[in-house]
Amino acid sequence: MKPAALVALGLLVIATNTPLAQTLAPAARIERAVPFRVGETLTYDVSWSSFLVAGTVVTTVKEKKPSFDSTAYYVVAEARPTPLLSSLYALYYKLDTLLDASTLLSQRGSVYTEEGTRHYLRTTRFDRSVRRAFFEYQSTTTVKTEFPIAASTQDALSAVYVLRTVPLVAGARTMMPVTDDGVKYTMTISVAGNERVTTPIGELEAWKVTPVITDEQGQTVGRNLAVWISGDARRYPLKIQAELPVGAFVLVLRDAR
Repeated sequence: MKPAALVALGLLVIATNTPLAQTLAPAARIERAVPFRVGETLTYDVSWSSFLVAGTVVTTVKEKKPSFDSTAYYVVAEARPTPLLSSLYALYYKLDTLLDASTLLSQRGSVYTEEGTRHYLRTTRFDRSVRRAFFEYQSTTTVKTEFPIAASTQDALSAVYVLRTVPLVAGARTMMPVTDDGVKYTMTISVAGNERVTTPIGELEAWKVTPVITDEQGQTVGRNLAVWISGDARRYPLKIQAELPVGAFVLVLRDAR
């Protein structure tokens, strides 16, 4: 899984016999209650290796609109380095997702990347009726592929927002299929319990959730992944950490509107 997808969300949950699977199962088109709203904007400071602040990640619920014969939240996450790092090497990441308001399943997700002079766009569209994902990679050329998926597969960004909707209980453990960059992963999530987390928006009680991500060969992707989700009704991801081959990242919520 690409560092941008892991970090910009963490980046940061589903088995067919778990309460979460029941929450996400296909049903009549009744919109689900969610802790986020249109206009919600969360800003994170990102530390990386020896850099106390290496950049920012901003996630925004842009709108709720008709989409794919349903209604969907359009959510965007943008990651940028600090001006100092940007002067050394230009980087920009934008993830977005269309999250169905009734099923809480992703309809489509994309990752746009600028690395120096190279630009990439990777898009995944989900066809739930046939349980397939259609992946397109655009750079100097365009490559398309499709593959079968589990019914509850999410993209990386939708996974973060769906996790905010799930009732968390200490000791709970469940799994979520995720696809990123045309590759399928399994994310196993364990809920460790409540902790106090200090952030610029205050000191809050939070649930510590520890994901373990494995690829189709069973190899673990990243180390020491953890997400702290506020225990109040807002269910903010307060802090996200991950150790990747390119370094250790920590995201801390600086502002919430």
